[in-house]
Amino acid sequence: MVKIGPAFGDYIRLEKSQRHLGDSSRSYSIRSYILPAILIIGVILIIARLFFLQIIKGESFRNLSDANRTKTIPIHAPRGIIFDSQGVPLVFNVPGFREVPDGTSSRDEKIKLIDRDNALELLSKGKTNLEIDSLRNYPYKDVTSHVLGYIGQISKEELTRLQLPPQSGGGQEQKTFANYAGGDLIGKIGIEREYENLLKGLNGKELVEINSMGKVVRKLGQTDPIPGQNITLTLDIALQKAAFDAAKDVKKGAIIVSNPKGEILVLLSKPSFDPNLFTMGEGYSSAEQNSSYQSISQILMDSENQPFLNRAIGGTYPPGSAFKLITAAAGLEDKVIDKNFVIEDTGILKLGAFSFGNWYFLQYGKTDGEVNVVKAIQRSNDIFFYKLAEMIGVDKLSQFAEKFGLGKKLSIDLAGEQAGIVPTDEWKRKAIGEQWYLGDTYHYGIGQGYLLTTPLQVNVLTQIIANNGVFYKPHLLKNEKLKIKNENFLSQNTSDLIREGMIEACSPGGVAWPLFEFKVQSSKFKVDRKISIACKTGTAQHGGEETLPHAWITLFVPAEKPEIIVTVLSEASGEGSNIAAPIAKKILEEWFSR
Repeated sequence: MVKIGPAFGDYIRLEKSQRHLGDSSRSYSIRSYILPAILIIGVILIIARLFFLQIIKGESFRNLSDANRTKTIPIHAPRGIIFDSQGVPLVFNVPGFREVPDGTSSRDEKIKLIDRDNALELLSKGKTNLEIDSLRNYPYKDVTSHVLGYIGQISKEELTRLQLPPQSGGGQEQKTFANYAGGDLIGKIGIEREYENLLKGLNGKELVEINSMGKVVRKLGQTDPIPGQNITLTLDIALQKAAFDAAKDVKKGAIIVSNPKGEILVLLSKPSFDPNLFTMGEGYSSAEQNSSYQSISQILMDSENQPFLNRAIGGTYPPGSAFKLITAAAGLEDKVIDKNFVIEDTGILKLGAFSFGNWYFLQYGKTDGEVNVVKAIQRSNDIFFYKLAEMIGVDKLSQFAEKFGLGKKLSIDLAGEQAGIVPTDEWKRKAIGEQWYLGDTYHYGIGQGYLLTTPLQVNVLTQIIANNGVFYKPHLLKNEKLKIKNENFLSQNTSDLIREGMIEACSPGGVAWPLFEFKVQSSKFKVDRKISIACKTGTAQHGGEETLPHAWITLFVPAEKPEIIVTVLSEASGEGSNIAAPIAKKILEEWFSR
């Protein structure tokens, strides 16, 4: 078909085509605005982000970057050395390392103390979580464990307590409170704990730059540590060793040796343990040292023998006949008796259905005849002291016992001291719910019944008699100002009579037979010299009839001008004269043979 001109349909198609071109033009115009807007918004967001990161958070990120690039390594200050009275070191600081958990500075987990060989092995494997430190070595091991103690990682409770503000300012106190962090080592028991504020040094620090592998690139700065202060004790390590050797057969017991001014020369408790197990790190073993305990777990699990218990200050026992010295002093000072007062030894004292016997009659069927106060101490006559206690009365006797330091802590510079018990009528009613009977008084007069003392208290009551009534505070730190706790409560007459009885107790006719005619050879003149001893043995019943009694002896030497006071306790082992006296004799031989 041939077209002559445009048809009506062509006009319709043309109109549609023009409308389509118009829509397309408008769509293009919108897109031309959207793209630049997106670009502009993106640039603004980038600039805002850069502003936030570099300006607002810049310092924070710079600090974080520096923290990743730098590291602060603590330089642990060595602890002070502890010396005995003669200048002999009782502890050593030896090179060692501590392994910090996960290679971080976190102290929430337990650190490990490791020796040099283990540290080198870890370093060869690329480990970087090691810090140089000193390991605490105790060369005398179980000889000094209870008196020196040991160090261990600080607990959360200790850290909280030590980070509290001090109650009073100044000096060492400030250093103590300001210088602890998680993972630090701190004194746990003994002198290490008591004088922590002196022995603990002030840590230093080293700032180093590290790479991405954690390796040190260079050193940036250092603050040197300040070592802890050295301290000197009153302890005599040669005498301490002699006491430890003398008590080798004692399973449980204690020995205290002091001088008349309250300085402690020997403080020993058994069973003992090797403190190096706690401080020398992994790999240390005391097996070759023949110690009773070869691991920490053995020490912790021995609940029967309680090796951590310091029996010298924390064990409480009936003192037995050692208490008769106080009963005699109370009777003489209150004018209940004098040197001429005598009691007939009947062997047995009847009280209703009960019998109270004298040891000499019960064992040998014999009596001591007429007994005055000197002979009563010499023979440790129970009948005399039963009757004397009845004449004095329980409350008066207790008041006098307290003057001698019984029933209260003596404030020795060691933690764990116990006060013991000085009974009274009122005490028994409250504690047991019964009244006080005359039979209780009889037992009390010879150091039995409800009375409980520590070996330190028995040593101090002996010191008071040696000092004619002057009572010095017992202490272990050398050059501590001497503190008189009580004085002049014994007359010269009372002191002389008790001393005479104690001298007779260690002489033929007395009861402490191992100390009769005590002699030592002078190292200077190579001749034997006789030394006078004033002593009192004790045999303290406890438990059932089949249980062996505690064996005691307490003494001062020379009797006329005392140099040392010795107290020995051997738990559940027999009579004082048979068990404790030979141990005391060996200690005296060491002291006087110098």
